[in-house]
Amino acid sequence: MTQSVVVQVGQCGNQVGCRFWDLALREHAAVNKKGIYDEALSGFFRNVDTRSGGDGHDVSKGKICSLKARALLIDMEEGVVNEILQGPLRDVFDSKQLITDVSGSGNNWAVGHRLYGCQYRENIVEKLRKTAEHCDCLQCFFIIHSMGGGTGSGLGTFVLNLLEDEFPEVYRFVTSVYPSGEDDVITSPYNSVLAMKELNEHADCVLPIENEALFDIVNKINQMVKSGKLGSIVKQNSLVTSSAGSTKTLQEKPFDAMNNIIANLLLNLTSSARFEGSLNMDLNEISMNLVPFPRLHYLVSSLTPLYTLADVNIPSRRLDQMFSDAFSRDHQLIRADPKHSLYLACALLVRGNVQVSDLRRNIERLKPSLHFISWNQEGWKTGLCSVPPVGHSHSLLALANNTCVKPTFMELKTRFMKLYKKKAHLHHYLHIDGMEQSCFSEAILSLSDLIEEYNELDASKGGPRRDPSRLKIAV
Repeated sequence: MTQSVVVQVGQCGNQVGCRFWDLALREHAAVNKKGIYDEALSGFFRNVDTRSGGDGHDVSKGKICSLKARALLIDMEEGVVNEILQGPLRDVFDSKQLITDVSGSGNNWAVGHRLYGCQYRENIVEKLRKTAEHCDCLQCFFIIHSMGGGTGSGLGTFVLNLLEDEFPEVYRFVTSVYPSGEDDVITSPYNSVLAMKELNEHADCVLPIENEALFDIVNKINQMVKSGKLGSIVKQNSLVTSSAGSTKTLQEKPFDAMNNIIANLLLNLTSSARFEGSLNMDLNEISMNLVPFPRLHYLVSSLTPLYTLADVNIPSRRLDQMFSDAFSRDHQLIRADPKHSLYLACALLVRGNVQVSDLRRNIERLKPSLHFISWNQEGWKTGLCSVPPVGHSHSLLALANNTCVKPTFMELKTRFMKLYKKKAHLHHYLHIDGMEQSCFSEAILSLSDLIEEYNELDASKGGPRRDPSRLKIAV
């Protein structure tokens, strides 16, 4: 059985990670009612003997002694991590796998990447190695972070670099939360573009998620619930944005609903690694099948359904609607429209009582309305996990390598240039050792090159294309 490790960096990364572990435990509890430590649990949890006289080492099989998440929690402010350690999930995290400071990164990528990166490098490497030692077959690192703040963007991408250096053969999957245009962190465009350069160079796959898209989804669900459009009865715990029944504090915070959406995305993404299925998808297969060019590894995600109606016996028409929804703008976790852009490849990860024939039928039904690149017309990858999310009969996560991510990056570049042309706030970055103005010019060049690669694909209308990276080598 393969294992994966989750690295949570910064406030956003730790809040989303906490939601993921909470919901993952609920899923395993719903399936594993006898509390037996099995292969499904071993993918993301260790079984540690903490009983009196126990040495704290892993227990291979049998009754659960104490589940410990395969996780590393990093934040340069103590608040969020301390809150987790005082909450219902406090026993799930190994106290030796935490790294915190008190002053924070001041919304400055350079502080997180250069200052704290150098200061905590050895400590981070030691804890990463310790985590890896507890794995029989380490398959994947998941990094969860935000792009707008200093710790998430700076230290998050520093950890990404370390992972490539220390574990070059282990897959690096990054979930990056992008700030909105009205973000209250004025330096977020700098932080995001500086982080983008690192993601371009060191990640295997990136799931970009926009705060604005999450906000739109939360509002849409709330409006539908209030209007009664979801039907007369909505199942308890069926809203993706709801954390009812989970181990949460009584007073929900503003970003909890948005964080739950990301956590549900990660639940669906990792379901094949945690549960059995007739067509389970190896996590490494996502990169192998969806990333034809190394830098074009940004995948657009969409999640459906966002709710489940009271009637359990869902007719095939509603099942087909779930597939249609996965390709609609309302279910995308970035503000994009893949249907009107060019697909390089697409993966469908389905959970629940769905047959392979249902997958094939819906792919054939949807194909005529989707524009795939000429040399990959059959670029579909499918996964089928038999265990549905709690409160649902089935669900679908679609991952698309699609040129529709380009407008997100173009908008980010525009916001960066508005600040950079005025040299606004640069001094906050340049006083950090090792940080020079050339870091900004290199970062914006990296982003511009990425945008140009998407432009080339769009201009070719999906026709034959030379690999830009090969062109650069040839020159």
